Amino acid sequence: MRLWLLVTLTFMVGLSLAFPPDDRPKRKATDTRIHLIHSDVLYKTPEDPHAEILVGHVKLSHEGVFLDCDSAKYYREDNSFDAFGHVVMVQGDTLKLVCDSLYYDGYELMARARSHVTLYHKKSKLVTENLDYDRMYGVGMYLDGGTLYDADNVLTSDWGQYTPAIHEAFFTDNVQLTNPKFTLVSDTLFYYTDTEVARIMSPTNITSEDGTFVYGERGTYNTKLDQAFLLDRSYIIKDMRKIVADSLHSDKETGVDEAFGNVVITDDENYCMLKGNYCKYYEETGNAMATDSAVALEYSSPDTLYVHGDTLKMFTFNLNTDSVYRNLHAYHHVRMFRNDAQGVCDSLVTLERDSCTYMYGQPILWNEDQQIFGEEIRIYNNDSTIDWIHVINQAMTIEKVDSVSYNQVQSKEMFCYFVDGEIEHNEAHGNVYVAYFIEEDDGSRIGMNYTETSEMHMFMENKKVQKIWMPAATGTTYPDLQIPAERRYLGNFAWFDYIRPLNKDDIFVWRNKDEKNILKKTETRNVPLQSLKDLEQKKQR
Repeated sequence: MRLWLLVTLTFMVGLSLAFPPDDRPKRKATDTRIHLIHSDVLYKTPEDPHAEILVGHVKLSHEGVFLDCDSAKYYREDNSFDAFGHVVMVQGDTLKLVCDSLYYDGYELMARARSHVTLYHKKSKLVTENLDYDRMYGVGMYLDGGTLYDADNVLTSDWGQYTPAIHEAFFTDNVQLTNPKFTLVSDTLFYYTDTEVARIMSPTNITSEDGTFVYGERGTYNTKLDQAFLLDRSYIIKDMRKIVADSLHSDKETGVDEAFGNVVITDDENYCMLKGNYCKYYEETGNAMATDSAVALEYSSPDTLYVHGDTLKMFTFNLNTDSVYRNLHAYHHVRMFRNDAQGVCDSLVTLERDSCTYMYGQPILWNEDQQIFGEEIRIYNNDSTIDWIHVINQAMTIEKVDSVSYNQVQSKEMFCYFVDGEIEHNEAHGNVYVAYFIEEDDGSRIGMNYTETSEMHMFMENKKVQKIWMPAATGTTYPDLQIPAERRYLGNFAWFDYIRPLNKDDIFVWRNKDEKNILKKTETRNVPLQSLKDLEQKKQR
């Protein structure tokens, strides 16, 4: 007896393991019968004794679903049927399924449509060869390729699933969304027919009719508004311009692209790049703006120029023409680095067409052991190299000789001319002061010459003075060990090496000048104009 019970229990456990319970929810047996509404002919055959053969204008119903077909086999005991010929299944006023044949299970609420299947839901239409529609979950699935038509969008894939109740379609394998304005290609995609929004879940390419290319691996694309929200190092390419970022928001209607996190905007046509943690780009004008660790790069020559500021703005003119050019505006805490030149200032403007850069707000420039500063500096380039520099008001150029000795020229206005990256000619005008160390040909120092004049031209070769010209001047030469302290350094002397950018990464570290060395802006006053009435009053006095 015990052995028999043990065998029976073992057999029952084995059955339970071999046939696990169905995950689908169990339905009550009441009110689940399929109802036959109409058929022109009804008969039974010995070949299929459980089936009722229905022929001609067949109409069946089940829990809110009505089905029409040419003929059917109705299995009353199994609560199922097979429908053939012009099959139309309608649920409510929003869902309609059309096909050549259909099997329906009333207990499982499962419809399997075959051959020329079309599922209509409001304004959307799903076309496929084989579709399984689960009424319990409200989901239609196809495995052999299908096409969803929704407004202006046509979506195709090898495998798909559509849930009408929540307007959600899910596609995998060779997914393509075609729109008159663009084409989207992906491997996995969600699409919502009520909002016409596609949710990107895998590497996706979007190509617009104007040639714009968008790549993203995660995010959304609003096909109705033509807006993309992309994550995970997405990028946009148009012509030779590319935007790469951790996240992107692109709006084709407004033509504005916003990028966040490690943003890189590249213009290979003009050899420039804009970086920052936040950037905005205007497609119609080509203008761009960057903040948060913003830096502009110019790499037309082997030596790349890096320009940093709190805010960088790039303005484009004559976009999409052969005469396109750009201007760069940098605001606050501006720092520049290139191997042959470095600079700092408060704000900067670069005019590409004029090959000129304007530096404002305590500007300083360095070239090897030479330093230039004043109230305003203008840099004129030739083929991306410095051609000449114009320093306006409180101009001063300093060359370091050793740790305590410096060649200095101070004036109201100054012009510095360069050849191959080195100063060849220095021209000073207005209240010129010179402190210059004199050396023999063998490099031994003779002393220092101190001169005051109204104008000076200094010509150099291989970083050494070859000739100095000036009009009437007063000056003195001091032996090296007898230089007066008040003559060794001119009035505005300051060596700002401690704030000089050391490399391309150091441009992000702002260091202030010492308070005592901050230049006070020169004030200019206009001569008051005299009127005839004023002159007559003076005569009467």
